[in-house]
Amino acid sequence: MATNKNSAANVTTGKPKIGGAVFRAPFGTTLPKDAKSELDAAFKNLGYISEDGVTNSTSLESEEIKAWGGDTVAQPQTSKTDTFQMTLIESLNVEALKAYFGNDNVTGTDLQTGLSIKCNSKELEASAWVVDMVATGNIPHRIVIPNAKPSELEDITYVDNEAAGLGMTLAALPDEEGNTHYEYIGGSAAG
Repeated sequence: MATNKNSAANVTTGKPKIGGAVFRAPFGTTLPKDAKSELDAAFKNLGYISEDGVTNSTSLESEEIKAWGGDTVAQPQTSKTDTFQMTLIESLNVEALKAYFGNDNVTGTDLQTGLSIKCNSKELEASAWVVDMVATGNIPHRIVIPNAKPSELEDITYVDNEAAGLGMTLAALPDEEGNTHYEYIGGSAAG
């Protein structure tokens, strides 16, 4: 017999953490191991994300093994992908521009002195990413992606009634332990 019951208290949403929700740092930066600790100074805030938030997609593929006579007797997993899709809407934020176009393709530090962006076919660099959210009940929820880089870039549309968004899909690659991302929810540091 089941020992736990349904609870509406376990239903949550993913609201962005106030002050910044998506951060990026060079690959190899020290990663947080909980939902609330301070991020390493190398992590840079990428600014506001569109109202669609961040979408984590996981895809599994398997192959059927059939016995003589047609029965399926096994279905081993042949691959797994883990992606994160988001649209950065602060397209004047230097760090957001670097995430979309590549670190070496964005020069300048602010709008007052001017920015220059080169568009080319250089491979985008792998980075560490953190998504900070607040679950229902003010519970911290953090996603840590140790190694990911954009695998798809969306079109940038310049119109007068929409933000010029920098849409991207990140492909999360396995770390040394074989994990593509970590999730930390609540914990003793939660307050």
